[in-house]
Amino acid sequence: MHHAQPQLMVFFGSSKVVRPRTAITLVLAFALALLAMDSHALYEIVGRPFVQEDCTIEINNHVVHLYGIYIPPSAREDRCWNLRRGPCTARAALDFRVQGFVHCYPQGKYDDGSVSAVCYVNHTTFHQGIDLAAYLLKAGCALATDDAPLEYRAYERKAQSLGLGVWGFPVDTINGQPFQGHR
Repeated sequence: MHHAQPQLMVFFGSSKVVRPRTAITLVLAFALALLAMDSHALYEIVGRPFVQEDCTIEINNHVVHLYGIYIPPSAREDRCWNLRRGPCTARAALDFRVQGFVHCYPQGKYDDGSVSAVCYVNHTTFHQGIDLAAYLLKAGCALATDDAPLEYRAYERKAQSLGLGVWGFPVDTINGQPFQGHR
């Protein structure tokens, strides 16, 4: 004797009959797909930024490190403003550039709760905007990290060849003492 299995009606715009096992399988497959995704890839941080002393950006209580770059301490100090080239430190450059909203796409999370993210200013529906890390690399205010995209390394080499930012500071002191050279 053949027993008919009970069927569950599920409506997604049109009526279809879906067996309970099939429905459970579909829900589990969807849940597993979500779990397999990186959790940081599921959101975007958007808001008005505040540039911190260490050149991180605070947006809506999120501390954001720009992904793919390292900002050396010498590039963080507000020492000057070059009228032809604009700000000559990373912090001044970020303060100058981050007007309005910033859109950040997290790439990783640190133990302290801060995130590493690719961030853009002047983002619109039709234009991605200006990549802040690329902007700092082009100005010579940052160095590309080992995990940086290849284009970041190219921006770093270009700034170095032009003597911009950290690549243009003369080395006249070592450990706080004036450099005497060999005599």
